[in-house]
Amino acid sequence: MGAHEGAADAGRPAAVRGEDGPVRRADSGGESTRTVVLALLANVLVAVTKTVAASITGAASMLAEASHSWADAGNEVFLFVAQRRGARPADASHPFGYGREVYVWSMFAAIGLFAVGAGVSVTHGVHELSDPEPASDFAVAYVVLAAAFVLESTSFLQAWRQSRAEAAERDRGVLEQVLATSDPTVRAVFFEDAAALVGLVIAVAGIAANQVTGSAVPDAVGSILVGLLLAGVAFVLLTRNVRFLVGESVDPHVRDAALRTLLDMPQVARVTQLRLEFVGARRVVLIGAVDLTGDPDETEASRRLAEVEAALRRKPGVMGVVLSLSEPGEPALEPFSRAAGTPGSP
Repeated sequence: MGAHEGAADAGRPAAVRGEDGPVRRADSGGESTRTVVLALLANVLVAVTKTVAASITGAASMLAEASHSWADAGNEVFLFVAQRRGARPADASHPFGYGREVYVWSMFAAIGLFAVGAGVSVTHGVHELSDPEPASDFAVAYVVLAAAFVLESTSFLQAWRQSRAEAAERDRGVLEQVLATSDPTVRAVFFEDAAALVGLVIAVAGIAANQVTGSAVPDAVGSILVGLLLAGVAFVLLTRNVRFLVGESVDPHVRDAALRTLLDMPQVARVTQLRLEFVGARRVVLIGAVDLTGDPDETEASRRLAEVEAALRRKPGVMGVVLSLSEPGEPALEPFSRAAGTPGSP
C-alpha cells in the first residue's frame, strides 16, 4: 500500500512540546517572543551605558563587557527574525513549513557572539597586556556594572521562568531542559544572559584588582576571560543548532507518547515503525508503519490510513504525517512502559 502524506493546517500555530513531552497543546511562541524582546531591550540599554563607561574609565574589562552587550543585542535581532521567519505557514514549496529557519538565524546569532563578543574581548585583552593603558573613574565602572547586573538579571529571570515551567512539565532540571529544547531562541537568551552575569562578576573583579594593585594586568586578563566565556557559549549554541538543522529525532519518551496515541486509535492494531523528527521549534514530522485492525481490503485500508493521518495532523505542532502499512512479519513496537516498566511520558 502506498504511503499517505499530509501537511499541517497552514493557519494553525506550531506548538508541540516535541522535544519535551507528549504531543499536546502548549504555549511557546508568545512566551519565547516576550523573552527575546525583553533581552533585546535590556542589552541595548546595557550596551549604551557600558560603552559610555568604557570611554570614561579606559578599563579593558569594561570595553569587553560593552562589546559583549552589543553582540548580545545584535543576536536578539537575529533571534527575533528567526521567530518571525520560522513561524511562516506551510505552502506548496515547503509542505512542512519554514520552522528550520529558526536554526539558521540562530546560528548567525551564535557566530556573531563568537566573532564580535569573544573576538573583540580577547583581542583587546591581549592588546592591554602588551600595551597597558591606565584606568580611572572606577566609581563610574562600578555603578554601571551594578546597573547592568540588575538589567541582565531581569532578562535572565524571564528566560529562567519560561525554562523552569517547561522543565517542571517534563520532570527535568532547568539546564537539561534548556539544552534539550527545540526552541533555539530560549536557549540562546538563557545562555547569553547567564554568560553576561558571569562576565559582569569577572569584570568587577578585574577592575577592582586594577584599582587595588595599580596594574592593568588583572583588568586585561578579565577581558580575555570574558571573551573565552563567550566563545564557550557560542560553541554550545552552534553545536545544538547544527544538530537540529540536520534533523534531530525527538526524545524517546516523546516517541513513546506518540506510539501510545497510535495504539489507542481504533483503526490501529499495532505499530512496527515510528520516527519523529524536528522540523522547527516544537514542530515535528511523524513517519511510521502500522498494521490495521481486522482484514480490510485495499480501499478500506487506504481510507483507514487516511483517517489516522488526519487525526495525527490535528495534534498541535505535527507538521506532517507519513504512514504506510506494515510488512508481514515485522515485529511490533511496544510502549516504553511495557518494555521497561517505566512511565511512558515525562
